[in-house]
Amino acid sequence: MTAQQESKNSIQVIERMMKLLGVLAHYHDPVSLKLLAGEAGLHPSTAHRILAAMAASGFVERTEPGAYRLGIRLLELGNIVKSRINIREAALPFMEKLHARIGESVNLGVRHDDEIIYVERTSSGRSSVRVVHLVGARAPLHVTAVGKLFLVADGPDKVRDYAKRTGLPGFTPTSLITLPALEKELERVRRHGVAFDNEEIELGLRCIAAPVRDDSGELVAGLSVSAPADRYNPDWAPLVKGVADEISHAIGYVKK
Repeated sequence: MTAQQESKNSIQVIERMMKLLGVLAHYHDPVSLKLLAGEAGLHPSTAHRILAAMAASGFVERTEPGAYRLGIRLLELGNIVKSRINIREAALPFMEKLHARIGESVNLGVRHDDEIIYVERTSSGRSSVRVVHLVGARAPLHVTAVGKLFLVADGPDKVRDYAKRTGLPGFTPTSLITLPALEKELERVRRHGVAFDNEEIELGLRCIAAPVRDDSGELVAGLSVSAPADRYNPDWAPLVKGVADEISHAIGYVKK
């Protein structure tokens, strides 16, 4: 057999492996060899030979005679891939696209205890106010659009704990400094799926934020657009939410 023929055969085996994995991925319960071979378009003896090799490597498991399911090795590899995903790197192309479309600052914030930390930003370069959303900057949850997303995810009991623990300090006349006011605002966030900052941490600055979720559905970051109040447009909300959904999809989230 020539080197070219060996290479062609190896590629063919890999393609067949991928077909078998694809079929297995569609089923929650173990799949019979007959069904696997039929859906993958393979002869049963060919499918059996490839599945035996995959089982030896942990990519599939033989649960009973003639039945197979996805193996634990795939979970191990998936966890490795997940650990290497950098939300900043995944989000930045989408942030730049959004920035180019609306011409205002786009921010990515993550939670650390009772604060939001901004880990990435595209600057508009046109701001007439002292923008707090600089990379590395921190801000309390209750006065930021991104922070409100995390408070909604916490649920009512933890929100009350947060209010008691922090005292809900105010920064501007529009800051939410009482629990009833904060709870009313969080209900609005829950209904609409986006959060707002109405000059609550800095006078003259308004924001819209939408959630970014990982493959498990957990809220891991918030995407926000910040702009001077005179340029702010509430109609950006669906656009911000759409881009946040794109970032979520890029890091593995599948909406159910």
